[in-house]
Formats: sequence, structure tokens, C-alpha cells
Amino acid sequence: MKKILVIPGDGIGTEITESAVEVLKKVDEKFSLGFSYEYKDAGGAAYDKFGTPLPEETLEACRNSDAILFGAVGGQKWDSLDPSLRPEKALLGIRKAMGLYANIRPVKIADALVDYSPLKKELAKGVDLVIVRELVGGIYFGERCESEMVNGVERAWDTENYSVPEVERITKLAFDMAKLRRKKVTSVDKANILATSRLWRRTVNKMAEAEKDLTVDHLYVDNCAMQLAVNPAQFDVIVTGNMFGDILSDEAAVVGGSLGMLPSASIGELTSFYEPIHGSAPDIAGKGIANPMATILSAAMMLRYSFNAEDAAKAIENAVDQTLADGFRTPDLWKDGFTKVNTEEATEKIIERI
Repeated sequence: MKKILVIPGDGIGTEITESAVEVLKKVDEKFSLGFSYEYKDAGGAAYDKFGTPLPEETLEACRNSDAILFGAVGGQKWDSLDPSLRPEKALLGIRKAMGLYANIRPVKIADALVDYSPLKKELAKGVDLVIVRELVGGIYFGERCESEMVNGVERAWDTENYSVPEVERITKLAFDMAKLRRKKVTSVDKANILATSRLWRRTVNKMAEAEKDLTVDHLYVDNCAMQLAVNPAQFDVIVTGNMFGDILSDEAAVVGGSLGMLPSASIGELTSFYEPIHGSAPDIAGKGIANPMATILSAAMMLRYSFNAEDAAKAIENAVDQTLADGFRTPDLWKDGFTKVNTEEATEKIIERI
């Protein structure tokens, strides 16, 4: 059996992961994939039960799984906790422990959703890009100081650093992905200012010398942010560091018109991790109105990257597209002229189309 660890997390996490599991059960039935499921806590839910956002038993289950399906963590309930106990620490802890070195965020706008983009229709149509973000290095994992007094003034600091092997590993992944797509890679940095970015650019350029079939170019992060807003269709694969990737992938997500539609994968050394990019949305938790499609599409990425089940992955993606084309919308996407469905109904419509 292939072991899938399900970590619902907080807020709407329980609802959306359950939808994804129901869809996985359907494709398992159709394609005979042989999945088993285990459930563990992380985030605020784990803190409430165990006094820590990432219990050791959850980490052990991660180590023993073939893939991890994750919901979302966080909420105002835990905002006053010490930073070391905040729900978000569970994500960072899993990334580090599992060696989840690359976050993959596809942004592809379904024809049925072009009108939902904040961009003009002619700019949004045809957008199909992937952001490959380095996930375990950079400023998020560098040395830091929460508070110190220097000459009577309080300050805090964070350290950014990257090594050549870290840049090579993420760049290779981006190059390999581009070879299966439109063969263009855009590396994003701030090499005019930052020493780490200059190392990043030198390393990417050296690797690009051996890739005659790829077009590799560079953009400063501020210019890339602008280009994502004015001409996102120019991009194929974007590769960048941890903090820049965090910001740019959220910006690119908005191009699609709804955070409820966008999946992600984090590729690791021990296992891989799949989650929607949206948050825990505690304001709508328990109401049955959350959009499960990003989590369901994350499950499709799981099939593709962890289980090499391309046909099953495409079956899910096609079913989601068809559900939208048939006019079914969760409340975040609903407009006059369409059929409003709740979380459970949207899941059922997708399963019917697999």
C-alpha cells in the first residue's frame, strides 16, 4: 500500500482535506493505485492537544509516509502565543525535517475563470506558469535575533545566506520541469544589491551553459513583480529563493482570480508535501462553504510527483475543469448565472466527472 499522511490542520483544513481524500478514493478505485491513509495533527490543533504545534508523533508519521496531504494552519486564536509555539512553526518544522527543498506553485487559469482575474481578459487568457521556490534556505532559516539593545536602541535582525549546492539543486529541478514545458526559465534575484543573489546568478549561469535547449534569463525581483502584473503569459518556469518566491507566488496566485483554485507541492528528500496555497480561513470554518478545489488539485500534483500516476492526475484536473465549465461554483467564485454549490456538493460534482 502507498501511505498518504493527512494533516488537516486548522480552520477549514478538515473540510478541504476530506474532500481531497474522497477524490483520491475515487481515482484509486478507477486506476487501482492502492492508497492507505493516516491522520495526524499539526498547527493550532496540535498545540491545543499537545502543547506544541508539531508533535514528534506527527513528524514520525511524516517520515514513514510516501506523501503528505496538508490542509492549513493558523488563526487568531493562537496569535498571542510565543513565536516558537505559533501554528506556522509546524510548516517550517516539517519542511526542515523532511528536506522539503522546493515548493512548486503552478498558476494556470482555466478558460471558465478568465473573467475572475483582476487583469484584463486579454492579459489573463493563456497564463500557464510555474514558480519553483527554494524552501529550506535563505532568510527564513538564517540566524536571527528577536531583540537586542545596541547603544540604547532596540533592534532585531535576520540573516540571508545560500550555498552553491542549494542553488544548484533548485535550479536543476526548474530546468528539468522546463524541458517538459515550453523550455524557458526565468531566474529571479536581487543581484544588483545582495551578495547571495550574485552567488545565485553566477551558479544559475554556470548550469545554463550545459542546457542548450533551454532559454534562461534573469530578472530582478522588483521587475519580476511588475511583469507578473502586466504580462504574466510571458513566463514559463520561474526559479527563485525562499523569501522572493514566497512573495511572488502569492502575487501570481491573484492573477488566477481565486486563492481557492491554486495548489502547491513541496518536493523533498524523504517525502513530498502537498497543500493549497490559501490559509485556514477560520471565519468560514465549519460552514461547509470552503472551496476544496485547490486541495483537490494538490492531490492531483501528489499523484503526478509522488506516485508517477499521470493519467490519474489528469483525470482529476480534467474533472475540476469540467465542473467549472458546467457552471458549478463555490461561494468564492459564484456570480449570477451560475449554480452555487457548497464544499460537499463541489466535491461530488468533481467525483462524478472522474
